[in-house]
Amino acid sequence: MRPQIAEARRVVVKVGSSSLTGADGRLDTARVDELARLLSGLQARGSRVVLVTSGAIAAAIGPLGLRRRPRDLETQQAAAAVGQGLLIRAYSDAFAEHGVQVAQLLLTVEDVLRPSTYRNALNTISRLFRLGVVPIVNENDTVATHEIRFGDNDRLAALIAHLVRADALFLMSDVDGLYTAHPDTPGAERISRVDDISKLAVDTSRVGSKVGTGGMRTKVIAADIATQAGVSVVLGHADQLEAALAGEDVGTLFPPRKKRRPRRLLWLAFAAEPRGWLHVDEGAARALIRRHASLLAAGIREVKGTFAEGEPVEIIGPDGAVIGRGFVGCSSAELTTELGHSSDEAGHGHQRPVIHRDHMMLAD
Repeated sequence: MRPQIAEARRVVVKVGSSSLTGADGRLDTARVDELARLLSGLQARGSRVVLVTSGAIAAAIGPLGLRRRPRDLETQQAAAAVGQGLLIRAYSDAFAEHGVQVAQLLLTVEDVLRPSTYRNALNTISRLFRLGVVPIVNENDTVATHEIRFGDNDRLAALIAHLVRADALFLMSDVDGLYTAHPDTPGAERISRVDDISKLAVDTSRVGSKVGTGGMRTKVIAADIATQAGVSVVLGHADQLEAALAGEDVGTLFPPRKKRRPRRLLWLAFAAEPRGWLHVDEGAARALIRRHASLLAAGIREVKGTFAEGEPVEIIGPDGAVIGRGFVGCSSAELTTELGHSSDEAGHGHQRPVIHRDHMMLAD
């Protein structure tokens, strides 16, 4: 048994498109009904539940007469606009059978992590909890661009789990856990528990199904995000959700790390798109890695990209490897005037950090 899972009082469950559709690609209402039954029961026992769901585009494949999931962005967004209504109607009807109301929240990764918007999302979900309503979150595929191309509801679910300070996150799909090799490889065995993701050396190349877009790699990244946020993660098959919620040994468990990282730094590490690249010398690289020092202009040899103060950039070592990411304390234009100069040369008694160590995430 996994008591920390069975006793979770705040739970986020993510289900993929393949777990909600039949062989013909259409939305399978029987699967939706079963999911509603399990989550309604969980709420009735006193837990607060958030459902992060894929399936909007898949729900529209049948009604629109499409043979498969569309590949071009325009048709994807049109299908999402049609399918989102069909999907939430199916959920509303299914949960109503158990006397539970649901609410639809269409979000993007940026909505969850940007200070100007994440608090609104948190306040809305918190109020829904108090009203006894189950929030159903989906990515806003009708306007998303980068996210819709890569199908990243796994990452969104991990960030939602951090947002609501969940005890456990369940990433449920058509794969029953992480394996020592590709699941089709003879002799491959399910990994029951992963204590250190950074030491994981397994094949995560398995791609998503014909109606989904995620793969094992996106799920491991999501588990990394969530465990850094202090959340337990179970990765498993949707048919095993009831057993997973009960704490049985199904799927793969990722225990939480002890230290909960600030939300802004999680966004920096896992969601932000770098606006520029700072190439540093050996001395600066050593100071960053060994002493976790702040980055000064004196250690920067080249600046690429155009960025404003406060935007995310990547730090590149002399060997070309990424050292980490950080929020810059000055614009690219300001930085070029101080590039490679010492404090005295720059005319400062004290040179301000280009990236303060508290605004930086180092690569594993």
